[in-house]
Amino acid sequence: MIIGIPKEIKNNENRVGLTPAGVQEFVKRGHDVFVQASAGENSGFPDSAYEAVGARILPTIEEIYATAEMIVKVKEPIAPEYRLIRRGQLVFTYFHFASCEALTHAMIDSGAVCCAYETVERADRSLPLLIPMSEVAGRMATQEGRYFLEKPRGGKGVLLGGVPGVKPAKVFVIGAGVVGTAAARTAAGTGADVTICDISLQRLTYLADVMPRNVKTLMSSEYNIREELRHADLVIGSVLIPGAKAPKLVTREMLREMEPGTVMVDVAIDQGGCFETSHPTTHEDPVYYVDGILHYCVANIPGAVPRTSTLALTNATLPYALQLADKGWRRAAKENPELALGLNIVEGRVVYRPVAEAWGLEYEPLAL
Repeated sequence: MIIGIPKEIKNNENRVGLTPAGVQEFVKRGHDVFVQASAGENSGFPDSAYEAVGARILPTIEEIYATAEMIVKVKEPIAPEYRLIRRGQLVFTYFHFASCEALTHAMIDSGAVCCAYETVERADRSLPLLIPMSEVAGRMATQEGRYFLEKPRGGKGVLLGGVPGVKPAKVFVIGAGVVGTAAARTAAGTGADVTICDISLQRLTYLADVMPRNVKTLMSSEYNIREELRHADLVIGSVLIPGAKAPKLVTREMLREMEPGTVMVDVAIDQGGCFETSHPTTHEDPVYYVDGILHYCVANIPGAVPRTSTLALTNATLPYALQLADKGWRRAAKENPELALGLNIVEGRVVYRPVAEAWGLEYEPLAL
């Protein structure tokens, strides 16, 4: 198969779809790999590193899309890429269709085969291609929240860990999945007073056993969320329903009861956000205020640490990408139900129910 690795063009997206080590595995299996010039530079991988393992460099994104049968990238295609994607072309990347109607219709119109990292799912309901970036995003949510709590950055001027004689900051994490757990653990490491909530009592029981003593668990409910928001210094939203829009658990009305300068980080923004007042921002312009509350809603948080993120992402995606290339998407999906769940839009048909429900589209079960 002919594999194409385009340079990411989303604002401040510095990751790349494959490392040179990943490219080498494709080449060893007889596949042809084309990498756009400078695609890996911001992740620390120069063109020469790709050429050394057998890739060929093409100068433009147009040539990459025109040449490749399979595109491996990081973030969802954005408007300038829509016209480059053609019928039957396999695109393997994060899509987050439920948060962008224009992208959904563009991919339906393209006739491409869209396999989404975020909905590849194991039998135990875990999401293997989302986990590594969730680990990064969770850690960074606390890191960025701590930064914007500083008074010169617009926050209320609170140090997460406090100092002797002064109480630590209160961090409230909504959602106890991979992102929330990483965020809570990172915040706990600074000495903050952390509360993490979830609707799964089983998950909370597990976290109560393994988390540091300064992490408290709380059953998620509208009442409990409202009470915690009143006293929080940093709020991290990390709610996920695979492939579907995130529920709005923090309303604008709740913001009026919070202290001015509180920082809210919405890691769920890729799926529409779990705060009613959230809208996507960029690393270039990451924050805004609503009713005195500072919102951080960057839609590609791991893109700020591309070296770490690209290595972690390739570790997870490579085995699945190789299956798609070696067998073709139909056979690979037929033999591996995890990959079958990754297929969202196939040759003009929406084959993943939550995406169809998000935009009122017809759902067609995948026929292999």
